[in-house]
Amino acid sequence: MSVQSAAADVDVDLRQLFASLARNWLRILVIALVITGLALALTWLATPHYMAETRLLIETRESVYTRPDGTNNDDRPILDEEGVTSQVEVISSTDILKQVAQKLNLSRLPEFDEAADMPVLSRLLVVAGLKSDPSEIPPEERVLKTMREKLNVYRVEKSRVIVIEFSSENPRLAAEIPNAIADAYISVQGNAKTESNSAATDWLAPEIADLTKRVKDAEAKVASYRAQSDLLMGGNNSVLATQQLSELSSELSRVRANRASAEATADSVRRALQNGGSLDAVPEVLSSELIQRLRERQVELKTNIADLSTSLLDNHPRIRALRSQLADLDRQIRNEAEKIMKGLMTQAQTAQARENQLVADVNTLKAASARAGDQQVELDALQREATAQRQLLESYLTRYREASSRKDSNYLPVDARVFSRAVAPSEPYFPKTLPIIGAAFVGSLLLMAIVTLLQELFSGRAMRPAAGARFERIEQVAMPVARHEPADIEEADVEGAGIGEAGLEEFEDRAETEAEPEAAAAAQATAPAIGEDVEPARATLGEVDIDKAVEKLISSGTARAIFVSPEGDEAAASAVLVAREISDAGLRVLLLDLTASGAASRPMLDSGLFPGITNLLASEAQFSDVIHPDLYSDCHVIPVGTADPVRAMRAADRLPIIMQSLTTAYDLVVVECGPADPQSISRLVGEGTEVFLSMLEPDDEVAQAAVELIESGYPDLTLVTPIGHETPGTPVPGRRSAA
Repeated sequence: MSVQSAAADVDVDLRQLFASLARNWLRILVIALVITGLALALTWLATPHYMAETRLLIETRESVYTRPDGTNNDDRPILDEEGVTSQVEVISSTDILKQVAQKLNLSRLPEFDEAADMPVLSRLLVVAGLKSDPSEIPPEERVLKTMREKLNVYRVEKSRVIVIEFSSENPRLAAEIPNAIADAYISVQGNAKTESNSAATDWLAPEIADLTKRVKDAEAKVASYRAQSDLLMGGNNSVLATQQLSELSSELSRVRANRASAEATADSVRRALQNGGSLDAVPEVLSSELIQRLRERQVELKTNIADLSTSLLDNHPRIRALRSQLADLDRQIRNEAEKIMKGLMTQAQTAQARENQLVADVNTLKAASARAGDQQVELDALQREATAQRQLLESYLTRYREASSRKDSNYLPVDARVFSRAVAPSEPYFPKTLPIIGAAFVGSLLLMAIVTLLQELFSGRAMRPAAGARFERIEQVAMPVARHEPADIEEADVEGAGIGEAGLEEFEDRAETEAEPEAAAAAQATAPAIGEDVEPARATLGEVDIDKAVEKLISSGTARAIFVSPEGDEAAASAVLVAREISDAGLRVLLLDLTASGAASRPMLDSGLFPGITNLLASEAQFSDVIHPDLYSDCHVIPVGTADPVRAMRAADRLPIIMQSLTTAYDLVVVECGPADPQSISRLVGEGTEVFLSMLEPDDEVAQAAVELIESGYPDLTLVTPIGHETPGTPVPGRRSAA
């Protein structure tokens, strides 16, 4: 009987288990009191240690009265979280600890120098070679090592407060050392600022002297170039040639406008005279005073003619005289208009001449302005260089004066201050007698209770038989020799391979009487006959080989085949061979390896390092990552995997979903469960499932596994053996591998 089966037949009697505590209460109490007494003695003999702390605040100490010009309170440097952490490392640095050790002369105290007053036990350990000799280490390093062990420097979370804690056997030293460390840190920071300020003044002095010379040279170059280029400046801070060019351009535009206006007016007067049109539409003609008087005389004559025409005829001498005068006035007006036209033409010619002169002057000034522009660009570059040098010099002078004043007055505030100094503690922080004694008493009680329970559990006194447990002795039966099935076995024999309660009884009877020839003959007599051949005893017990198992699965259209191998890894070959045979028949087959050692998948993949079902259950991989092809057939394999089995089994409830998905994708899913119990395979069983019990030898272990499976609701169990099966290209299964 296997250990797993035996363990399933007993239960823990909790009443008997916890009753052992009442039976052994005196022993538990005595041992607890002894341990508590030892703890009390240790706390009484232990050297008391005192702890004190000093608190520093990292902040800007610059005041509004000493702050340099051009800066305000918002410009001050504020240390971030990393900066404050860096200051913690500075405080616990070797240089500061050395200063404190020398100042307080800690090397003379045995507490900080183990070699100064070494206990006898320590000397014996050094002589025996079990402990290093502290005298081989320099005294300074021994003191620093002890100080680091007793020192604790940390930053208060979400603040710029640094706490310096120190523990010592002397309460006075517990307060003096953190205060000395804080003072040394502030002194070091002040010296660092002084050195930085001195370095700044030492660097600025020669830089200022050099910049002063460069500023003089740059300004001299500007003046010299301005004199050589003859760049005269006009209004609006512009070059004179450019300013003159602008003025001539404006004059040229005005002259061109006047010329165009005179030519247009003369042309309109000419057209009016040539076409005999009215001159009243020409403004220049109407503006003439002479023409205005002639027009007035003309209007007067026309009025007289109109008055006389009422009483006289057209050929009257007087009317004829008036009309003659009117015609003479028209000739005078036209003559005057011609004079105006000639004057406009003369004005246009004069404007044209002025325009030509201005164009020549503008062209001359253009060339001069272009040369002046190039010279101005060079001059501007020299001026910018001189201005930049001057500004840099002024900036350096301002900083140098500020640094010099701070150096002379020796005022360089440190960005830290001690706001809580350590005081000598009155009570030690170690040892705390009551907490230690209480913890020792409670811990010893719990420890003794656990030891008592484990003793009771391992002795077997707290175990009782489980309900319905069966402990039957089954003799071991030798495995029959390999044989070949007759070629004319009918289909009905394969279907009769499944065993029920009657078949199981025959299997147990055969197991008890295998060695007796008479019983073997009786079993052979009860076997069904096929034609004239006699069925061997194996078929009587419902035992089939790989070929019959394959034929049964293909003919029944089974979707899932669950293989249980109570004999362990050696019997896992049945699932591998069945999967390969059905895959070679043309069906889509997948083998799922649920053994602990990967006995089914390892020979199919030649490795156990592929991701598999544990990775899928642990959500570390997907289906496409865990399905691998068999190296020797068309079958697909899901190995055990590489994930943590404990983590994977937490998601064992996902197995039915995974089985349903695989059943949908494949024609047959073969599951090798190893020596699993019926409760374990219940998650894998579904519609269209066949359960097989793989066996190598019909011993008591196989019989017990068959009994459990049948009693758990699998009466159609089928026994299958890989013994004697050979597959071309595949090794014959042995006792140490699955394929």
